[in-house]
Amino acid sequence: MTNSENAEWKAPPPPEKIAPVETAQMSEVATLGNIFIEPGNVFEDLRRKPRFLLAAIIMSLLITAYGFGLYYKIGDAGFRTFYNEQIDKTPQGAAVTGEQRNSTVSMYMTIGTVTRYAMPLLVLLIFAIGGLIYWVASKAFGGTGGFLQALSTWLYSSFPPTVVSMIASYIILVFKDADNIDLAASQAGVVHANLGFFIDNKVQPMLYALLGTFDFFMIWGWILAVIGLQKTMRLSAGSAWTLTIILALVSLGFRMLGAAFS
Repeated sequence: MTNSENAEWKAPPPPEKIAPVETAQMSEVATLGNIFIEPGNVFEDLRRKPRFLLAAIIMSLLITAYGFGLYYKIGDAGFRTFYNEQIDKTPQGAAVTGEQRNSTVSMYMTIGTVTRYAMPLLVLLIFAIGGLIYWVASKAFGGTGGFLQALSTWLYSSFPPTVVSMIASYIILVFKDADNIDLAASQAGVVHANLGFFIDNKVQPMLYALLGTFDFFMIWGWILAVIGLQKTMRLSAGSAWTLTIILALVSLGFRMLGAAFS
């Protein structure tokens, strides 16, 4: 090699460093138990490898089972009575004829039956929408995680409150008399761990909705969401709390709106 050729020759650049593929340090079964006792480590692991299938299946089955349990506890006649009461509350209730009333109640009963059987799919759809909300909102706040991390955060922040509240609701359904169950307030569970327990939702629906938002199980879910958003989406504590509070206020707005119409 001549001196000119030697001067022009340059060593090839070093190969690009390939980031090692992160693997989960917990099994999916382990995450289901550890989320109750060490949520930070679980969400950190979900950052490495997002997973959600088992938690989604368990929650959808628990919620569906509760829907069927509530129906069989109240009974067909109880639901028909409830729907008749709802018709009476409408401005046109007094003018509804017997035939119209029966037709309307039958329609409500059919919708209720279809909803109960379709509940697993509806719950999974809600999970997907929740994950999308977390993903888009986290990106707006500068988060770095992907959609699967956001979906895993939504599911695992909901998992402990859902499991505990559903199990408690099953127990109450077994021992509580059907006549003492407020069907309107029990669609999502008969356990009301909030000050709304002391309010008659038929007399003060707006106050009941407001107090019901600050429920123990909801607050538990908010705290888990904040931890999860920091770990999986790499948000700061302030951003995670701000995002969670905004979503809680939006939820409160819908609850208040529903109470106002009712």
